[in-house]
Amino acid sequence: MPWDPKQYHKFQAERSAPFFDLLALVEIRPDLKVVDLGCGTGELTHQLADALPDSHVTGLDSSSQMLDAARAKTFSSPSLVFEEGDQAQLTGEWDLIFSNAALQWSENHAELIPRLYERLLPGGQIAVQVPSNHNHISHEIYRKTAGEEPFRSILNGFQRYAPILSIDEYASLFFRCGAEDIIVFEKVYAHVLEDSDAVVEWISGTALVPYFERLNEHKEEFVNAIRARMRIALPDRPVFYPFRRTLFSARKSLLVE
Repeated sequence: MPWDPKQYHKFQAERSAPFFDLLALVEIRPDLKVVDLGCGTGELTHQLADALPDSHVTGLDSSSQMLDAARAKTFSSPSLVFEEGDQAQLTGEWDLIFSNAALQWSENHAELIPRLYERLLPGGQIAVQVPSNHNHISHEIYRKTAGEEPFRSILNGFQRYAPILSIDEYASLFFRCGAEDIIVFEKVYAHVLEDSDAVVEWISGTALVPYFERLNEHKEEFVNAIRARMRIALPDRPVFYPFRRTLFSARKSLLVE
């Protein structure tokens, strides 16, 4: 998908907050082989590398636009590299598989999570944060708009639904994998935005991207239709924007048969 780093970073502080909660779940050890799935423009990957002494960190992303922005920055960690690739087809073996707000773009988590877990070295850890805000009114509005004319025809009926599982389902997946130290929880991040237009700006940097890819010259018309509905649904100024996120971590046993 054609990601726009500038649009994504309009709410950089708010989007970064869950990263630090996720980082707090990571066992800090030296000399780790680490991959950051969906590294984006690299700022948080850099902070991850700084938190892991003497470790080799690879930032992986499928977006050339995001990686160009990451590579254009000067980072102090000599063992930090960025590569283009599909996070769902991860290869190699890793001490830490880390992913902050990226796996929601890969389908079928019931198969994806065990597949990533298998890429852990014995004693390795997986730590992931994914948005679980797909039932918020903003998502209902853009899906409804996409399902009505003229956009239904323009999009050829396209809709994208988040592949996020419940916290119980993630915990059960790891249990069936034989994982240890399983932690899964959902947290609501309480954001206060200027108005409903700001909510549209927020989702324009994430959830609406696959729609924009298909709308071409109809993108602005689509956004305006969403904006009009959002102003009715969220009339307050400022707007309280509770954002649900799911965080989970698990460890692979040192005693792997």
